Amino acid sequence: MHGVPEHPEQQPRSRHLINRRLVVSRRSRRSPLPRRGGRTLIGLLAASLALAAPAGASPRGNGDEALRNRLQELVDRPDGPPGAIAVLRDGGRVRVVRAGVAEVGTRRAPSTTDHMRLASASKAYSGAVALRLVDRGLLGLDDTIAHRLPQLPQSWGHVTLRQLLNHTSGLPDYSAAPDFIELIQAEPHRVFDSRRLLDFVTDDDLEFAPGSRYHYSNSDNIAVALMTEAATGQRYEDLLVSQVYQPLGLTRTSLPVGYQLPSPRLHGYDVEPGSRPQDVTTLFGASGSWASGGMVATPADFNTFMAGYAGGKLISTATREQQRSFVEGASEPAGPGSNRAGLGIFAYTTRCGVVYGHTGNTAGYTQFGAGTRDGRRSLTLSITSQVNQKNTPDLLAHLRDVEEDFVCALLGSPHKP
Repeated sequence: MHGVPEHPEQQPRSRHLINRRLVVSRRSRRSPLPRRGGRTLIGLLAASLALAAPAGASPRGNGDEALRNRLQELVDRPDGPPGAIAVLRDGGRVRVVRAGVAEVGTRRAPSTTDHMRLASASKAYSGAVALRLVDRGLLGLDDTIAHRLPQLPQSWGHVTLRQLLNHTSGLPDYSAAPDFIELIQAEPHRVFDSRRLLDFVTDDDLEFAPGSRYHYSNSDNIAVALMTEAATGQRYEDLLVSQVYQPLGLTRTSLPVGYQLPSPRLHGYDVEPGSRPQDVTTLFGASGSWASGGMVATPADFNTFMAGYAGGKLISTATREQQRSFVEGASEPAGPGSNRAGLGIFAYTTRCGVVYGHTGNTAGYTQFGAGTRDGRRSLTLSITSQVNQKNTPDLLAHLRDVEEDFVCALLGSPHKP
């Protein structure tokens, strides 16, 4: 289903982008991808809180000014995002730091109430739903695909929920499948049957023995969501409401089917040095990423979620201990410091301490969200362009350094040793 572009004067380049930049979290190793200026041009789609502080509040204090300068450094780069916003919460104290604009051509600063795409940070939400059901005894971490999803290939049958959540399943990545890429290239606003996304790889064997190694795959969280539906008889979208939105009081978080975002929105951009940033906010629909990368939220809601999820407010102590059984593996894109993969969550060990959360990148957006072990402190940092190791390695290194400074500010250790 196609719609009228929000900026008709940019329509010709928008159509060109559709053919050259299908953005997600990782590229296929099986299909050669066209490139422009050394950058990967066709990636893989979809991986791509109710705050007390008023949205328009200005950051105060020397510490916040230093953090704002760090965000401004990103925005001022030739390949940098047009806008950036970070939310830091310490108990009841909320700090908002921002740079740039929410929409190119305006002077409006990014706001905590602007809607944005969460990309692969969506995987934390499917993890939250699954772990809540584990707490209720409706799912088990050692439940297998054969038991819960017998319609999937028999060769996948021994894969467990635990292995799906920590990306050690071996499931082939549907978003790397040539047929999927061809369809999304031809029709970026295509409405997929999200519950059939794994059909693109059901003829493929596992890539390795389940549990034998880590490999980030968008298929994992599609299977997680399908398991939650099989265990409850409820739609995943409804489970998000009952298991995540309502317990945390999230009122501006959603999992859309189409390509539109609610207003107000934080616009996402394709940035090419020397050219005007191209608005790609509505370039792709969300149904092709679903539980793996389709969530939409505001910086405020995203921050509240991360506090509740990282701090275990949503799950019991016993389940939280299982969640924090880590293996070596980085999120996509990598977050600050060293990364390890848990069950729907990553540990980021920085020079100032450890936080727990998730990252994500998709067309127009890169996300980092994390919280402390006790959930008292949380941080989200959102920028309005896609940054990853394949396309923008230098910018990613800069972004990770900035993220680490924000983690240090969150933990009360702002200065480098």
